[in-house]
Amino acid sequence: MSADPRVAAASRITLLSRAGCHLCDEARSIIAAVADELEVGWDERDITDFAADQAKYADMIPVTFIDGVQHDFWHVSADRLRSALLA
Repeated sequence: MSADPRVAAASRITLLSRAGCHLCDEARSIIAAVADELEVGWDERDITDFAADQAKYADMIPVTFIDGVQHDFWHVSADRLRSALLA
């Protein structure tokens, strides 16, 4: 398990981001709040660390996944994220 407290043993939410992305900063805040509220783990991956991520998602970041399935991109809606996690 990671030393980062927001990463649970079984993270349900993954955020793909990159440094300097203002939409990523906004998404991170929303994800952190919803994950904390629902007590689910989340993690974050910088697309520049993985060539496949960069090739596939460069024009879509931030990209949000729930349980490994793409959920959203560009903007994260707290309501949509919450509903998907509770479904």
